[in-house]
Amino acid sequence: MSHAKLPNLEYEYDALEPYYDKQTLEIHHTKHHAGYVKGFNNALSKLQEARETGEFNLIKHWQRELAFHGAGHLMHSMFWKNLRAGKEDNKPTTTFLEQINKSFGSFEKFQTHFKKATASVEGSGWGMLAKCPHGSLKIFAVENHQKQLAPGFKPLLVCDVWEHAYYLKYQNRRVEWIDNFFKIINWEAVEKRFNN
Repeated sequence: MSHAKLPNLEYEYDALEPYYDKQTLEIHHTKHHAGYVKGFNNALSKLQEARETGEFNLIKHWQRELAFHGAGHLMHSMFWKNLRAGKEDNKPTTTFLEQINKSFGSFEKFQTHFKKATASVEGSGWGMLAKCPHGSLKIFAVENHQKQLAPGFKPLLVCDVWEHAYYLKYQNRRVEWIDNFFKIINWEAVEKRFNN
């Protein structure tokens, strides 16, 4: 497994204002996501060292670190691609809207379900829209980065509700952050992920 790198963003740090402030976005990307990359690479190195020395006393610890930091890196990498400059009436294209309607009844029902599930995450985690192996869409409230997600489901859209993701602008107003997240979703990227 190769070492991870912090991805560059496809937009400037102030591009998502006023819904996502420049300072939070910059700290989130350069400090928090970078921390997951560093933790993932460290776990990879420690596991390689264990294989080379035959010392596996800390295998459980380093496997957990690998899962935690690796999932954090992957979720954040997807999160950045989910975002673009905002607009008030932000909805998916007609084709993907049909998929949402088929799975949830309407875009409004999907939006309410996603927002409620995401807001209900206990402690730190993510709201996630995922594609099941049969093609339908499901919503998950993922704890941390790697818990409460069914194997075989492909993440399409993630909303970060770790406090570092929104705290400078929204403080404890998680619901307000989630409402504004919907204004900056890059639905074209979500649909592309669904189709690949």
